[in-house]
Amino acid sequence: MPHIQPLDPHVADLIAAGEVVERPASVVKELMENAIDAGAKSVSVEIQHGGMTLIRVTDDGCGIPPEEAETAFLRHATSKIRTEYDLEAIGTLGFRGEALAAIAAVSRVELLTCTADAPMGVALALEGGAVVSREEAGCPRGTTLIVRDLFYNTPARLKFMKKDAAEGAAVFVAVQRTALSHPEVSVRFLRDGKQELFTPGDGALRSALYAVLGRDMALGFTPVKGSGEDMSVSGFVSLPACCRGTRGYQYFFVNGRFVKSRTMMAALEEAYANQKMVGKFPGCVLHLTCRLSGVDVNVHPTKQEVKFGSERQVFSAVYHAVQAALEADHTRPRAELSASAVPAPRDGRTEGQAGGVCADSVTPNQTVFRAMTAQEFRSPAAHPAPSFSLNDFTAPRTVQAAGTEIAPKAAPTAPVSALFPPEGKGAAPVHAPPSAPAAVPDRSAAPQPVPKPQPEPAAQPWRVAGEVLNTYIIVEQGDKILFIDKHAAHERLNFDRLKAEGYTPMVQALLTPVVFTPAAEEGAALLAHLPLLARFGFEAEDFGGGAILVRAAPGDIAAGEIEATLCDLAGRLLTTGRADPDAARDALLHTMACKAAIKGGQKNAPEELQRVAEAVVSGAVRYCPHGRPVAIELTRAQLEKQFKRA
Repeated sequence: MPHIQPLDPHVADLIAAGEVVERPASVVKELMENAIDAGAKSVSVEIQHGGMTLIRVTDDGCGIPPEEAETAFLRHATSKIRTEYDLEAIGTLGFRGEALAAIAAVSRVELLTCTADAPMGVALALEGGAVVSREEAGCPRGTTLIVRDLFYNTPARLKFMKKDAAEGAAVFVAVQRTALSHPEVSVRFLRDGKQELFTPGDGALRSALYAVLGRDMALGFTPVKGSGEDMSVSGFVSLPACCRGTRGYQYFFVNGRFVKSRTMMAALEEAYANQKMVGKFPGCVLHLTCRLSGVDVNVHPTKQEVKFGSERQVFSAVYHAVQAALEADHTRPRAELSASAVPAPRDGRTEGQAGGVCADSVTPNQTVFRAMTAQEFRSPAAHPAPSFSLNDFTAPRTVQAAGTEIAPKAAPTAPVSALFPPEGKGAAPVHAPPSAPAAVPDRSAAPQPVPKPQPEPAAQPWRVAGEVLNTYIIVEQGDKILFIDKHAAHERLNFDRLKAEGYTPMVQALLTPVVFTPAAEEGAALLAHLPLLARFGFEAEDFGGGAILVRAAPGDIAAGEIEATLCDLAGRLLTTGRADPDAARDALLHTMACKAAIKGGQKNAPEELQRVAEAVVSGAVRYCPHGRPVAIELTRAQLEKQFKRA
């Protein structure tokens, strides 16, 4: 029977460090919070190799008295709380007294600090939590902490670290959040010797917003200011036309602390009800200020989750402040296009403008579609598709017991030349889809008498009768009329084709590389999955300053759709990529299929409409990759009933 005994102090320190120090970004967050609590007006962060070999944080705060330098590295040693009553109203970012002890336990640390009234500073060196040297040193007022060789003595943690680009991106996220939480502090960030962020520290949140998110994003934000009983809300929210495909641009702060709050997020998005596109999410930088005793910040090890005394009051404050800001904004985007004055955009995007029109506002008639080549149309074998009976349009797919879809046999397809003869040779002949294969009998059931062979019923002919609203294809087949969503159907065709190609689409080198700056978490997700992106045809790399450079992309993705595709993909990777690589691959295929599909509102060649309709009528396509039906059916009887002819 194992005996109960106290842990070795060094082992206990390593366990405690694991709760505080998860990766280099955790170290940077803790050290920047200490600098702000020390009254710093400027903080400089420098990292090398993603922070694994070097992290240097320098501030101009009050410094540490020489006689307290070693005490600062003891567990539960802090200057921020004294009694149990202090925990009821925490006004500092740090308070547990574990940060420096945890960091020193898993790295080599150098401390250089000096106070305003001390003639000399002190230089302290620690290794694995133990002091190895101490001496006086001349240095300016403030503190410099250097962390080297993170996790050098814990190889079990070291092997879980990601590549330098991904770890560096995570550090950049932590620095950006701190810069937005305290605009009165000037923040400087250097990665491998290159400056990637600088905020002026003038106290204006708009200045920090411009520095962190960039000019194009900042122009799509409008100010928010509201107050209620015991709390106030201030900051910026994105205009409805500038919402993004993910929540990567949502930053919430409570009393200067970055938090992840479901209550504040729900209130924000509820204020945008019926004002934004479905599937889009607003961005924000919202500061909630409330009584210190009205929020509990000691409910999560990373202090990123808090508990409010009144969730309803917080929801109401955020909701009404954001709603008032949106109602007060009158700079709505207007459709003022002139054929003679405005040339057709080459990449499907409008130019970033002041006055509420953000750089990624796209109207339906501005979307660019790469038309299929004649060779693609004449090669139906390159697009294998399962065949289903048209009469079973709304029936669910057949699945195995384990939940895996049974792929039906591919249905042959007639070439387009047979559907559209050259001009002057008469109308296109009516084309009949192949009949559905016979159902597979259930061998587990009791034996049944063998039925006599019956002649197969002749398939009903069909034809494309036209298109309405530049979105829906009308197909006539016997006594039925099908309304086909061309975008959803073509998206499914693309998805099936990409899966059939074994996740190896054709790669197209870009004449002019595409450079864009995603949200901080989105950028970190993309950089962490660069090998996966390369496998699917995206040749991307870290361009510095939070930007990503793309040199090549799949041939199915237009140049103007690369940024939107990768940002959409990043949002999916944040939820699926870490747990299931197969789900991440399917998410990427969904995104690529959607971006490469023909769009509603576009005019398309008859051949394109014919091919999409053929796939639907034959049963090859019934649902889009997201599960939505691609067609609805209207019978003659239903139509005549509407006209009172029945």
